[in-house]
Amino acid sequence: MWTGTYKSGLKRRGAMPIGLIAVAIGLTPLAASMATTPTENALSLEAAATATELMPLTQAHEPEAAEALIDQPVTTSLGSGSASYYASKFHGRRTASGEAFDNGAMTAAHRTLPFGSLVRVTNPATGESVTVRINDRGPFSRGRVIDVSRAAAEELGLVASGHADVELELIEG
Repeated sequence: MWTGTYKSGLKRRGAMPIGLIAVAIGLTPLAASMATTPTENALSLEAAATATELMPLTQAHEPEAAEALIDQPVTTSLGSGSASYYASKFHGRRTASGEAFDNGAMTAAHRTLPFGSLVRVTNPATGESVTVRINDRGPFSRGRVIDVSRAAAEELGLVASGHADVELELIEG
């Protein structure tokens, strides 16, 4: 049975963190920072707006810094192994997903990943990295973990040798 205590406790808890945060970043006047109860620590919206206008921004407060963290995709390492690329004879043929293979697209074949998965393939020897979409099954060469299109192979720097050791990351979201 609800007695109302939770609600009043919630109000007190809600005011205290705002006050503590404001004190921690220096937004409250000295009198408010020396308050003895949590509700005395709460800032009015006008006082908070005025205080933030006067306070210089630091790099941590800049929107660009926050956006850079938000824009980074979540990835899961799939390990490393040898990669090769499709021969030109497969251009235009149907892939396991049903679409026509295009050597100029950033696509790849993987044995188990679902079609449409995005994978970042990085060649540690060159530092080059590409994002490919899985649209086929393979590779069928022993010891290989992924087959990439010719366009992806050129970006990774593995056309001359035909294969290279790479690191794979699944891009989630």
